[in-house]
Amino acid sequence: MAWSIEGGEALIDGALRRADVALAASRIAPQASSDALRFDAAGLLVLPGLVDIHGDAHERQMQPRPGVAVPPGLALRDSAAQLLAAGITTAFLGVTLSWEPGLRGIEAWRQTLATVAEARAAAGVDLRIHCRFEADNLDALEELLADIAAGRVQLLAYNDHTPGIMKRLSDAKQVAKYAGRCGIAPAAFVALAEQAWARRAEVPAARLRLSEAARAAGIPMLSHDDATIAMRQEFRALGAAICEFPMAEDVAAEARASGEHVVMGAPNVVRGGSHLGWSAAAPLAERGLVTVLASDYVWPTMAEAAFVLAGRGVLDLAASWALISANPAAATGLLDRGRIAPGLRGDVVVVDPATRAPVATFAAGRLAWLSPLGAARLG
Repeated sequence: MAWSIEGGEALIDGALRRADVALAASRIAPQASSDALRFDAAGLLVLPGLVDIHGDAHERQMQPRPGVAVPPGLALRDSAAQLLAAGITTAFLGVTLSWEPGLRGIEAWRQTLATVAEARAAAGVDLRIHCRFEADNLDALEELLADIAAGRVQLLAYNDHTPGIMKRLSDAKQVAKYAGRCGIAPAAFVALAEQAWARRAEVPAARLRLSEAARAAGIPMLSHDDATIAMRQEFRALGAAICEFPMAEDVAAEARASGEHVVMGAPNVVRGGSHLGWSAAAPLAERGLVTVLASDYVWPTMAEAAFVLAGRGVLDLAASWALISANPAAATGLLDRGRIAPGLRGDVVVVDPATRAPVATFAAGRLAWLSPLGAARLG
């Protein structure tokens, strides 16, 4: 099916200008075919589809309440619909693979991979797996290495939350929260944490094996929550060329000086700061220290963050939109998307500038989602 998106302000070659955008055979076409269906985009913005490098909001569909699971197929169907409604056409689902059972354990990992594989063709959005591997989850190492070799993982992150968990084991309230997420008793959670921590000396060798596997498979790697420049350099040596959620400004600056992409959360921009009290993402993006914004835990914040940044007056909308489209595509090696140009994948989101909300999302050249306002624009 071919489309002609007509009369809108399209983001092309880094600038907004009045232009029609044609889609055919899953790609952006040089011009519309005679049989193309028409979408009236007058007064609207025609922008590249969003590429979400890190989003774990799907966990809320899988487990809407602690210990309450939803059938994975239903949860993923709901997630795909929400992603497309947010204008996201490529989604790296952040799937944590931890020593913790339950939502982030090995069984949930297996179930998620199987569900995504089954749903991928019909999902509309391009679903990919961003494995967030917890450093101390050594029992799952061999299985993850096999999954990487089999092509089931498209992005690998080095997570290390166990040290922080160990510091909180004396806090009954925190332990209860962790245990509730896992669906086990607090005492059992403490025992599991201590068991995982006892093998800490094995972590460096495991990371090296993961690095070798990811390199062999051509999978981009990123480090998560780098606290120091030394930590960033350590992960760089492993091949992690993306710095995700640096905990200090000097870490972000060092990564950018090394030519690396730096990722922070779009909710940080929308809320005006980090919910954890870390650096505010907006001024860092304006200074070029943050190059990618991810949904993190709220999908609609991606598009909203671009408009918030444009409204601050330092970056225009074209530069702000690159943080959620062209830049994450480049960071993950997806050079066929993130921009509107003939021959690239036909991922386009049409946005109402008055509400800053998507009205239509086209994914791989197909109309994948439509709002009531968008339905009125079909002709």
